[in-house]
Amino acid sequence: MRISLLLVFLCCSSLLFSQEKNSNKPNLLDNLIGKDSVNPKAPVATIDMYRAITLERDTTYIDTSLTIQKKYSHNYLRKDLFGLLPFPNEGQTYNTLQYSLTSFSPLPEFGFKAKHFNFLEANQIRYYSVATPVTELYFKSVMKKGQNVDAFFAVNTSKRFNFSLAYKGLRSEGKYVNQLTSTGNFRFTTSYNTKNKRYFANAHFTGQDLMNEENGGITTAEDFESGNTAFLQRDRLEVFLTDARSFLKGKRVFLDHVFRINPTEGNNNLYVSHQFNYENKFFEYNQPTVASSVGGTAVYRFGESYKTSNINDQTHYNKTYNKLGLTYENTTLGKFNFYLDDFFSNYYYNQILILDSETVPASLSRRIDCYGGQYEYRKNKWTGNFLLSRSLTNQSLSNLDAKMQYELNDETLLSFQYQNINKLPNDNYNLYQSSYVNYNWSNDFKNEKINSIIANAHSPWVNVSVQYSTLNDHLYFVDVTTAAQMAERQQIVAPAQYANTINYLSVKANNEFRFGKFALENTLLYQKVDQSDLVLNVPEFVTRNTFYFSQNLFRKALFFQTGITLNYFTNYFGNEYNPVIGEFFVQNQKEIGNYANLDFFLNARIQRTRIYFTLEHFNSSLSGYNYYSSPNNPTGDFIIRFGLVWNFFQ
Repeated sequence: MRISLLLVFLCCSSLLFSQEKNSNKPNLLDNLIGKDSVNPKAPVATIDMYRAITLERDTTYIDTSLTIQKKYSHNYLRKDLFGLLPFPNEGQTYNTLQYSLTSFSPLPEFGFKAKHFNFLEANQIRYYSVATPVTELYFKSVMKKGQNVDAFFAVNTSKRFNFSLAYKGLRSEGKYVNQLTSTGNFRFTTSYNTKNKRYFANAHFTGQDLMNEENGGITTAEDFESGNTAFLQRDRLEVFLTDARSFLKGKRVFLDHVFRINPTEGNNNLYVSHQFNYENKFFEYNQPTVASSVGGTAVYRFGESYKTSNINDQTHYNKTYNKLGLTYENTTLGKFNFYLDDFFSNYYYNQILILDSETVPASLSRRIDCYGGQYEYRKNKWTGNFLLSRSLTNQSLSNLDAKMQYELNDETLLSFQYQNINKLPNDNYNLYQSSYVNYNWSNDFKNEKINSIIANAHSPWVNVSVQYSTLNDHLYFVDVTTAAQMAERQQIVAPAQYANTINYLSVKANNEFRFGKFALENTLLYQKVDQSDLVLNVPEFVTRNTFYFSQNLFRKALFFQTGITLNYFTNYFGNEYNPVIGEFFVQNQKEIGNYANLDFFLNARIQRTRIYFTLEHFNSSLSGYNYYSSPNNPTGDFIIRFGLVWNFFQ
């Protein structure tokens, strides 16, 4: 109901605002913005008047074209999922095939990372500047009984003030027992600058809630892999948990603003900046029935419990972050920024646990103050960004991040990055409380040390990315189930720190071959890990290949693409998901992979509407039922899905 009301509101909003259209610039391609449907002679705003701006000031333009990349990003996360392996129901978690997708911050985070794929962080929010009101409606069908929608509206009341409203909602029952997902992401953004352009501000508010029914995976892989027609109706497959749920909720207030001290902008400018971020989060694992039934036998999946029923584990978290900076800008030398920041977080429970072997405290509070400097350089074809920060307080954390970019020509770009991070552990590694006896801990882990070198080359012929990383004191969750516990079908997980060095190498290449109206788009990833034990596990090869045909019809009123996409990765010991802690953990009992996943698609664009029709995993009944997203969670079966993205420019 709330999704329907918001869609009506956003559609109506585009009729409530009017702005003067700018006709000083030439008209853009009709397939990007389009002509006025009421008055074809009305002036058309150019694409550079519809801007989306990130926190780092990177700017893109609202684009209504249809490309194969747009097809890849037509999904729940609204981004290319290469390197991520989705679970069978929309809105569940994703297994990570490409480790180089992982990003790091020296500051400690909340944790529960398997629940955060659709949780929008502050640096993922975009701010807008639009010549006329813009509305975007996204829709995609789901696995069973539900829908996924994302509605967005942005307007400039003047050239200097913008606000946007957006809401993404999902409900999908799924095909397995106890697999319902229900999520919502509300975003409000605003941007403002003064008439003399001395003051700029970006602010946003987000309210996000993600609920997943947790079934713990299937109990008998043989039933799934047999292909028995009785089990093709997936809700007949037995699962470990029939009434468990997890919740992740969060709210954030964010402000980033800057003021130029000198009244008139010149060759030398001095700015003072401030960034404020307040956020609270809440994770809950709820399981009314503690004992599971596997083949008619009672199983306590996560071991002994202090409660016989109605487990309700709750973890609370809030943080306040302030960053004060002073920037000197010279048109020849570049920008020099010096800053101080203050980070305070409180991660807490409602009780202290006194156990036989240890006492688990009720909270973990941190106050971290850092100082840093950043240098930005833009001259001719060179762009550079160098950052160094260190802690003032007694925590030993640091971050060195150096980036260089060279634009050889309009189509060829070379970039290089080196990063050295001394990172504090996420809070859930050091403290966790649960009604399950074996899921309580209090630790004092060392900082993780991560060194990464990344080189990228983008050209009309091929795009290549190479990353080499060394990881010391790597933190991870691991299966610590004993043989006796394993015989009782239990799953016990604990945090661990690896004492040896891990070396990780990835080489990723992407290119597209065109043969008239036909095209073959290829993305290939090679990964190699050098380690003494199986800790960082990834497939050696991951590939995605799309062969498709494109054509304009009806005097270019309709543009369509149709083709087949192949996704494949080699065997490896894939991480397993644990719902109690909302994390993936390392296991070495079962390999997944070595199967081909084929999708057939037909996409079309009519004016500013893109339509997507896909037969996902249409070969599922032909290749054998050995496809998994994790050792206990199969990948989705064959399904027909429909979706669209519709833009309105007033």
